[in-house]
Amino acid sequence: MIGLVLVTHGQLATEFRHAVEHVVGPQDNFETVAIGADDDMEQRRADIVDAVARVDSGAGVIVLTDMFGGTPSNLAISVMESGRTEVIAGMNLPMLIKLSSIRKGDNMAAALDEAQA
Repeated sequence: MIGLVLVTHGQLATEFRHAVEHVVGPQDNFETVAIGADDDMEQRRADIVDAVARVDSGAGVIVLTDMFGGTPSNLAISVMESGRTEVIAGMNLPMLIKLSSIRKGDNMAAALDEAQA
């Protein structure tokens, strides 16, 4: 199963997770990281690394952020490893619901393509 980590400004990631689980049910290998304005950014980066490690079952991890160019996106990109940990900026609820359905397989490239279609 491909792991998912949501990284956003404030508690948006947590709320997205609640919405996804409301629609498609409880999710395994799914973590959230909230970035606050006054947070220690090195600690938040470490939190992202830890979250990625927790959800990685060997099929890879997709990290989704709320908007490109923001602090959450920049922190996520700093931990990206091509083919193992990929980042998608600009997540939305339909994208997350689609990913939740297709990530059970191990095809990271197909999941990335489908999420961005």
